[in-house]
Amino acid sequence: MEARMGVSGAGGVVDGGARKFLPQQHHHRNTSQIGTVPQLFAGGIAGAFSKTCTAPLARLTILFQVQGMHSDVAMLSKPSILTEASRILNEEGFRAFWKGNLVTVAHRLPYSAVNFYAYEQYKDILKSSLKANGYERNAGTDALVHFVGGGMAGMTSAAATYPLDLVRTRLAAQTNAIYYRGIWHALQTICRDEGVWGLYKGLGATLLGVGPSIAISFSVYESLRSHWHSRRPNDSTAMVSLVCGSLSGIASSTATFPLDLVRRRMQLEGVAGRARVYNTGLFGTFGHIVRSEGLRGLYRGILPEYYKVVPSVGIVFMTYETLKKLLSQ
Repeated sequence: MEARMGVSGAGGVVDGGARKFLPQQHHHRNTSQIGTVPQLFAGGIAGAFSKTCTAPLARLTILFQVQGMHSDVAMLSKPSILTEASRILNEEGFRAFWKGNLVTVAHRLPYSAVNFYAYEQYKDILKSSLKANGYERNAGTDALVHFVGGGMAGMTSAAATYPLDLVRTRLAAQTNAIYYRGIWHALQTICRDEGVWGLYKGLGATLLGVGPSIAISFSVYESLRSHWHSRRPNDSTAMVSLVCGSLSGIASSTATFPLDLVRRRMQLEGVAGRARVYNTGLFGTFGHIVRSEGLRGLYRGILPEYYKVVPSVGIVFMTYETLKKLLSQ
């Protein structure tokens, strides 16, 4: 999910899809070495590079998620990743695996910038509020500040950059029939056909998913990391972050995937003048999918989503750390 956290509960700036968590003391040391802007730049580039590397799996996820909107659901009960990948290759060519990736990359830097800035502002406000109400700073209040501040920052950055996310979905969902020729053409066409509010279709599902996504990621990651360090305190921090971040990503994806699927389908409502499928809002869309496709329909496309979690975390982790070392020199 694109709206997932861009600032970790442990204090590091991370990519929303990968959720790399950095230890608190490590974060402060590197922030002082390279400064806020270079750190933001490193995080944005790492996120963009990770998204580019895993773009084929991301596109497969989107294509599976939107199957069933205008197709015979019975034919789609057992979608195959290999079959769909072969279809893309044969009908659209190899470059089509990266369809919509340019707008994803364009989305990364403003998303990271807004997320980073909002997180710092919300964190300061929450700390001041807790202090004014007589709460002393401790591990519990710090965790609360990171958690609530991160959730609010995630919602803010998701809302601020949502039109780019919607355009990405529509470009990635195009197969042989090309209705949108690029980012600017898509933005102009959506405004012309659906009005400015058309750029925000599915935003409710996005914002609704941010809180649970962060809660699950934060809780699973911290629990796994604490358990790991208690058993194997001398293991590499990088390895612990990679494994725990990947597992927290899988847990979060599993829990919030239905919301992501609903978001994608709402984003594609009325595209190219096609008839609207869902006319009853967020919860009505959920009900429509369950009635027509069963509960399994809410998890259509979950396998490619799982497959991209581990490489996404690893690529972000390695790229971010490498860029920080280069910038610090």
